[in-house]
Amino acid sequence: MSGHISDYHYDLPPELIATRPIAQRDGSRMLVLHRTSGEIEHRLFREFPTFLNEGDIVALNDSRVIKARLLSEPPVIEIFLLENLGGLRWKCLVRPGRKLRLGVRVSIAGTSAEVAEILPSGERIMQFDEWPDLEKFGHMPLPPYFKRDAESLDDERYQTVYANDPGSVAAPTAGLHFTPEILSTIPHAFLTLHVGAGTFLPVKTPKITDHTMHEESYSISAPSATTLNAASRIVAVGTTATRVLESQPPGPIESCARRTSIFIHPPYSFQKTGALLTNFHLPESTLLMLVSAFATREAVLNAYQEAISERYRFYSYGDCMLVID
Repeated sequence: MSGHISDYHYDLPPELIATRPIAQRDGSRMLVLHRTSGEIEHRLFREFPTFLNEGDIVALNDSRVIKARLLSEPPVIEIFLLENLGGLRWKCLVRPGRKLRLGVRVSIAGTSAEVAEILPSGERIMQFDEWPDLEKFGHMPLPPYFKRDAESLDDERYQTVYANDPGSVAAPTAGLHFTPEILSTIPHAFLTLHVGAGTFLPVKTPKITDHTMHEESYSISAPSATTLNAASRIVAVGTTATRVLESQPPGPIESCARRTSIFIHPPYSFQKTGALLTNFHLPESTLLMLVSAFATREAVLNAYQEAISERYRFYSYGDCMLVID
């Protein structure tokens, strides 16, 4: 068993981190890993439909990224919206924290907000007077490894073409490769998982089983549940769709609205997911561990080394990998 965090380390040349999208979404490269044989193919994402079998259903996360990064008037205070707790209450990250003590009010995003609670983790519960105007004042919450501020291009490209339900503070990036044209040619169903900032949190425990996974909200509609239950194989697009599918109890997939903190790592027996399309993930991340559980750690890290040798683009705006039997 690969239970130590160092088992999921690899060295990535910094120049392979994709900090901006390529010109055409479906022009991304796609490494195809056959998990049974370990065979690797080098394809383009626009060939993805040719790998689908009759009866397959592609499961897509239709969560929409919100412009969660807010900046006050100088002196600048940053409020990063993590999760809406109902009404006008938000769980937030703030910086600098010393300026936002309990009861402090701040004018931001066209309204005002007060620190209603300080959590043990340092996060704040902010009570807004009115709904913050995210479209006018918000900034796209780009991953920290981009090392740049959001630009106008990110408003479109750090969003899937089928994004619908607002709530994520990070994109379900495996879906960024799809175009409306490709989507129209494949049988698919939508589910929703709102991606939290916890997706960027590193595993800090040497033994991965000691890591506590962040919790996220998800939902599956009745029509989607019916479609997915009729599939001969479900092809999950991304780790978020996979976590939703694998959070279901035994038996048919149910229409539901729940929360999940499922942590998928080797060894794990997948119950609903038959194939996986995913991007290339950070070393020692929970996302890499999930992919390693779907294939094997050895096969996945071998595929990553192949991708590095072939100069694939990594992370959110990078290329993708399709894991099939």
